[in-house]
Amino acid sequence: MKHISVYIPKGHYSMVNIEGAYQMFNWVNSYYEQISKSPLFNVELVGIEKTSTQANGLFAINPQRLIKDVKHTDLIIIPAIHGDLKDNLKANAELLPWLVKQYSQGAELVSFCIGTFYLAASGLLNGKPCSTHWQYANEFRAMFPKAILMDDKIMTESNGIYTSGGAYSFTNLMIYLIEKYAGREVAVMASKGFMIDIDRESQSPFMMFKGQKTHKDLEILEAQNYIEQNYNNKITVDELCGNSNVARRTFERRFKKATANTVLEYIQRVKIEAAKKELEHGRKTISEVMYEVGYSDTKAFRDVFKKITDMTPIDYRNKFSLADN
Repeated sequence: MKHISVYIPKGHYSMVNIEGAYQMFNWVNSYYEQISKSPLFNVELVGIEKTSTQANGLFAINPQRLIKDVKHTDLIIIPAIHGDLKDNLKANAELLPWLVKQYSQGAELVSFCIGTFYLAASGLLNGKPCSTHWQYANEFRAMFPKAILMDDKIMTESNGIYTSGGAYSFTNLMIYLIEKYAGREVAVMASKGFMIDIDRESQSPFMMFKGQKTHKDLEILEAQNYIEQNYNNKITVDELCGNSNVARRTFERRFKKATANTVLEYIQRVKIEAAKKELEHGRKTISEVMYEVGYSDTKAFRDVFKKITDMTPIDYRNKFSLADN
């Protein structure tokens, strides 16, 4: 039987992640009992204090054991956290060495959404791919530059460490784990029972490009504003460099450092975000939207759109159009 420790943080955390993981693993146990098999998982709630009351005071959970008393476990689940990230990490500092120790003893680690910040703070994500909620991608990169953030992915796996993207994408990672430990047939049954898309891998369609502007580089901020105000025109790097009066190599290096995108990637993302908004309104044809955001080549527009959103323009419009609502 595989021992699973679901961590209950100190502070404000996702009740949905905790209850969802607990319920889905125990669903597998119930399914096994129905087919006359022994339960597969021993699911236990663990924490650093005997009662963990959420920071907003609405809910409290009583862990079954404290982590200091858990000498060995097979799988650790870390839910999303809410509120001030640094304060939350500080309040749960006791968790980090325990994660490192358990991982060194063979335990696998799972983080949901913003819970990835815990794993990164432990150092265990250095040099490893990971995902988190796309809204926190810039903060994550700034705090943990040694981790390889793949913010377009719904889930990642590397050497026994699993991470999921934003919000309810944790259910996709749960189905993945069920398939790994219980097999494809059980995973399909679970996906049907919980109505989860079993093979969804990307959170790109749900990402809203905000334009990374939390940095202090004024010339780059001016360039970003210029791109966003003129996205329907052809914009060149030389044009931006001229406006900023910065040498091209220096400009490109500073732009990538400030935004985590190359200049071309940023221009493309601004154009595609504008296209997404037009498609959501659903009042214009694909061609009209394409021309409006500065593309004249249908294939080029489609390829860039799919690269960024993981969907074709027509599929995106069909899925997210508000025209009939």
